[in-house]
Amino acid sequence: MKHRVTFIPGDGVGPEVAEATRRVLEGTGVEFEWTCQIIGAEAQERLGTPLPPAALESIRQNGVAIKGPVTTPIASGFRSVNVALRQELDLYACLRPCKSYPGVYAPYDDIDIVVVRENTEGLYIGIEYDLNEPETQRLAELVRETRGQSIAPDAAVSLRVISDAGSRRIVRFAFEYARANGRKKVTAVHKSNILKYSDGVFLKAAQAVANEYPDIEFSDVLLDACCMQLAKRPQQFDVLVTPNFYGDLLSDLCAGLVGGLGLAPGANIGDTIAVFEPTHGSAPKYAGLNKVNPIATMLSGVLMLRHLGEAAAAERLEGAIAAVLAEGKSVTYDMKVDRDDMTAVTTSEVADAIIAKLS
Repeated sequence: MKHRVTFIPGDGVGPEVAEATRRVLEGTGVEFEWTCQIIGAEAQERLGTPLPPAALESIRQNGVAIKGPVTTPIASGFRSVNVALRQELDLYACLRPCKSYPGVYAPYDDIDIVVVRENTEGLYIGIEYDLNEPETQRLAELVRETRGQSIAPDAAVSLRVISDAGSRRIVRFAFEYARANGRKKVTAVHKSNILKYSDGVFLKAAQAVANEYPDIEFSDVLLDACCMQLAKRPQQFDVLVTPNFYGDLLSDLCAGLVGGLGLAPGANIGDTIAVFEPTHGSAPKYAGLNKVNPIATMLSGVLMLRHLGEAAAAERLEGAIAAVLAEGKSVTYDMKVDRDDMTAVTTSEVADAIIAKLS
């Protein structure tokens, strides 16, 4: 069976890691019909919008996409295309596994944590009021009238929105994922001791949903305590479910435990659509150098294969990736103990080595 998949190269190093991933996916023997689309900086330059309707329609029609990282301007320019894509397609669950692989130089060698991050609410909902805008002043007046508190006149404001419905569906997703994948424990991460209303909604929803899954252990932990415990004894965690902003931070922290963002895959999943992408950014300064680690994108491809029902191919590809990592020869500079190691190989050579293991 041939799978129709939207293929989005991305910006910066995106085209290089995406092409390497396309090659290893085809190397599994699974048949694909790729629909190529562009989003991000290239789309903004060529089409006048960073998120063209044609790309959205392609993803809706195919139901599955894999993409390279996309550039988001810092503190100016268009808003995050990744956030807009998730909100537009209601990809409410962000799945970010962090797993140890033999041969990788990392602080720990026995980690297998999955971060399940709410993807469409929280701070990243994008409701902001800029410095010196009349709307910001109106908001400040409302806060003063209803809460008796003041907002500094030189402040910008971002709203953090957490709903009961959004919280329940992401927690339910985490429990369903745990049950389907033989996981034993789900931990909700929050800060409801301080953010009593917004994080309070999330925690209460998590506690209510947990009652529906008596076969899976449930706990909750404060965000700051979770960070400390991840540094000290990460093995105690299995599945972490979090509001949007916390999940973004914690998934990078967990990636650091297993060797870095070069090994950190991701999936953005809704009820009918799934988009797979690495956790790392577009690293534009490395664009065109053929040196960036493609394995995070390849592992995102492994997640996609499982989503498509190609479990055997997914296991073969992950096994080939693990074998290359264990040998430690055909890996990029960031996988070497000495990042200046002259034996480091290129992005495309990593793909060659993995394809050889698949043969």
